[in-house]
Amino acid sequence: MDYVFPPTAPPSLAVLGQSARFPLRRIFCVGRNYAEHAREMGHDPDREPPFFFTKPADALVVSGATIPYPPQTEDLHFEAELVVAIGKGGADIAVDRALDHVFGYAAGNDLTRRDLQAAAKAARRPWDMAKGFDRSAVVGAIHPGQAVPQGVIRCIVAGATRQEADLSTMIWPVADVIAYLSSLVRLEAGDLIMTGTPAGVGALQRGETCVVEIEGLSPATVTIA
Repeated sequence: MDYVFPPTAPPSLAVLGQSARFPLRRIFCVGRNYAEHAREMGHDPDREPPFFFTKPADALVVSGATIPYPPQTEDLHFEAELVVAIGKGGADIAVDRALDHVFGYAAGNDLTRRDLQAAAKAARRPWDMAKGFDRSAVVGAIHPGQAVPQGVIRCIVAGATRQEADLSTMIWPVADVIAYLSSLVRLEAGDLIMTGTPAGVGALQRGETCVVEIEGLSPATVTIA
């Protein structure tokens, strides 16, 4: 097939123990999936159907990168998250079969221009420029396997722990998230789902290094230039 200009190669992630890489298709993100984070953002954490927003695949930042402080913000925030990599597509997936569609898991950081998000919320406008900007999705190497990781997720900024919670405190567990999202859109291999962040989100300053750690997974590390 001929193109009017060469197509861009798809963004991809390292897979632990493999030379082949995981090609990205889409990035979905779950909003307010930990009760304490919902409260700190001023919302009632009662269990409701999850809501989603997206980031473009080329917003990916591989772990270990140094990135510039993004434009049009003075309030860049970190959000530590468990990331689910989808390996098999499907729609209307049953909860009890949802993990069959998982390729693996990774640590991630949903970088957010919080001031732009607050302005969008106040004006009842979309969050796209607050969440889906360039270099806004930091993701570590994918660890293959369908069993959901257990244990602690934490975010460390300039050597100090800023977020820490147990993954079991998610309002919507991984299987439920996959099942519900697949009722809204058909999932395909190459999709990522960032499953929400615990309480403790805060600002990143120029020159700081931010590390997201999840027990059993490779860290997701980024330095803000």
